[in-house]
Amino acid sequence: MSTSTATEARRLPAAFGGGAVIGALGGLIGLGGAEFRLPLLIGLFRFPGLEAVILNKAMSLVVVATALPFRAAAVSFGDVAASWPIIVNLLAGSLLGAWFGAGWATQLRTESLYRIIAGLLVVIAVVLVLGHGATGGQPLFTGVAQAVAGVVAGFVIGVVASILGVAGGELLIPTLVLLFGADIKLAGSLSLAVSLPTMLVGFSRYSRDQSFGVLGRNRTFLLVMAAGSIANTFIGGRLLGLVPDGVLLPALAVILLISAWKVWNHK
Repeated sequence: MSTSTATEARRLPAAFGGGAVIGALGGLIGLGGAEFRLPLLIGLFRFPGLEAVILNKAMSLVVVATALPFRAAAVSFGDVAASWPIIVNLLAGSLLGAWFGAGWATQLRTESLYRIIAGLLVVIAVVLVLGHGATGGQPLFTGVAQAVAGVVAGFVIGVVASILGVAGGELLIPTLVLLFGADIKLAGSLSLAVSLPTMLVGFSRYSRDQSFGVLGRNRTFLLVMAAGSIANTFIGGRLLGLVPDGVLLPALAVILLISAWKVWNHK
């Protein structure tokens, strides 16, 4: 067995385990889990910044695509479809933001990309705690003001999602709750519905960069980590509502802050 083959074999159990934990988080709180996976790809598996982002986005697509149907027991497809004006409103900005964000990421130096990733992880940690503390009720705006705010918020989220290779649910969920007055559980599923096309646009833009070849070179690694994510996305979806936010969200925020510190100091 060659050295590279032996190294790959040793990485696969860790890849499956990491994917399983992250998949459970995705199903549990409506996130793609990529904000936790990205530091793992950079720190533990030693992928360069842009390659880690591209791998992260590929696996996030898998988690998002499976988390939505797995959450259907708690939030029906009919409820999601009934909110199509909200989905369209956010997509009007997020699709454009995803395209530009991916273009900017491919032009950044590796060190600069690490710094931006670390900073965005800190922002997400804060939003995760403060934003999820909100409950659905009266929307922040109505009419034209709401539509404009939705497009702007969608654009910003699309940019962040592309630069990090994330689904964007950690920002979409608070936006849906505060801006549109959505119930927190419905917001989790709506965020997945917005994330999927947004990620596909960013993914398409990344395919033009030579770093996109990382997917072909690490096909087995990608499939094994994705398999772990799918398996536990189902479990996370079934646990929806059983784990209190007051315990879960602060713990996740601490993990993100530690990850941000490690990415910032990554060499």
